Amino acid sequence: MKNKILFICVVLSFVSIQVFGQKSGKKYSIRTVAFYNLENLFDTINNPDTYDDDRTPTGKDQYTSKVYWDKIDNLAQVISEIGTDKDKNGPVILGVSELETEGVLQDLVNNERIKKKNYGIIHFDSPDKRGVDVALLYQKKYFSPVDYKSYELKLWSDNGRRIYTRDQLMVKGYLDDELVYVIVNHWPSRRGGEKRSSPLREKAAALTKKIVDEILEEDDDAKIMIMGDFNDDPTNKSIKDILDAKRSKNVEDEELYNPFYNMFESGMSSLGYRDNINLFDQIIISGELLTDDKDYDDYKFYEAHIFNPSYLTNSKGRYKGYPFRSYSNNQYTGGYSDHYPVYIYLIREMGGDNDDDD
Repeated sequence: MKNKILFICVVLSFVSIQVFGQKSGKKYSIRTVAFYNLENLFDTINNPDTYDDDRTPTGKDQYTSKVYWDKIDNLAQVISEIGTDKDKNGPVILGVSELETEGVLQDLVNNERIKKKNYGIIHFDSPDKRGVDVALLYQKKYFSPVDYKSYELKLWSDNGRRIYTRDQLMVKGYLDDELVYVIVNHWPSRRGGEKRSSPLREKAAALTKKIVDEILEEDDDAKIMIMGDFNDDPTNKSIKDILDAKRSKNVEDEELYNPFYNMFESGMSSLGYRDNINLFDQIIISGELLTDDKDYDDYKFYEAHIFNPSYLTNSKGRYKGYPFRSYSNNQYTGGYSDHYPVYIYLIREMGGDNDDDD
């Protein structure tokens, strides 16, 4: 990868929770919300209805049980560390993509590295031809789902053939004692070129916007978090115009703010794609999660980050500087994923019955 492409840890211009608390004389509860593309987390069993033949022991990738369990352990290591520089609980809400079945998620959350977190799983099978889906993992101690729904994205090619892709997942639940909404996405890829494939992601954005509008019609004070691998950057039409996710925090409560917009324009990235700087992985929030007056009586957005410690970056070879992916040229590399996780911190002033710093 060209030297101009840098993958560095993003720290926005905020003081730490601890310093902020010392200056104000207050203590704060902090929660981490994250998203992670798991890079083709398949089981080893051939499904005749999907294109998963390569990810089997006899397939092109020689995807054996040994490889599978090693990849599970690697991903669990990453999840166990996201956000822990400020929040030792790690992600209490974690959206994931590129997983084949609920079974692989059960294996993941039962890994010894994160088993004690007691993650619950919300997952639907989607019609994607590769058999990959999105899902939500959540620590049961801190998040209680009350409703969830899968939204089918119906697309057709220029010749009228159906394009089967990932559904979008909406989960409504209580973060501690506060109602929040999470929408998990994995929008259509750039296969065939960015320009040619852009209309597919624009339609995906329109579906996400429809979900947001439905939520706001029911709850005009809704705290919404939209996360995913959008296969588009914050400046692309799908996100900037159709979803209307803004770069400025000066938004109304029902509007959307994208904390990754300025990060992208500063050269930050969550993956390497054809020697370009791309930040496809983002978490976008509704204005209700913002505050201008340091009023943290309820959970508000505090910081946004890309989780990219040195071990997640390839240090040599053709893909030097790229995320250390688990497969390259049909060979298992011992890596993790071709995407870095992204995450945000939410904070509120401590004092309520549900606040703790476990």
